[in-house]
Amino acid sequence: MSEDRGKADSAAGSPDVDATAAGASDSAPVASRPTGKRPGRRTHAAASESQAAKVAGTPLVTKAKAEKPRKENLFKRLRKFLREVIAELRKVIWPNRKQMITYTTVVLTFVAFMVAFISGLDLAFIKGVSWLFG
Repeated sequence: MSEDRGKADSAAGSPDVDATAAGASDSAPVASRPTGKRPGRRTHAAASESQAAKVAGTPLVTKAKAEKPRKENLFKRLRKFLREVIAELRKVIWPNRKQMITYTTVVLTFVAFMVAFISGLDLAFIKGVSWLFG
């Protein structure tokens, strides 16, 4: 009786009613709620239909190759590229004078430090190699 009730609820299209909650056994089909997602792979039934069509000798409908879009003229593409570059440069937030001086000072200080550090390492390696090999 409870199995018939679960099947009837499933057949009625009531997605909120779970067949196991209605007292159906575990082997009875369970009404699943729609997820809104398409299945990632073909189902077994769809695969068997395509196999049956191949066996029966009826050709499957194949997708037509998409036509390649026609390339524009080189000068048109170059002009379009330059327009897009200018449009992107207009979106840039340029630094003001004070920021530019600060950034330049930081970069020059860092470069000077790295030059001194590498020069010191080079001098140390030269002294070490000359001491080792005499």
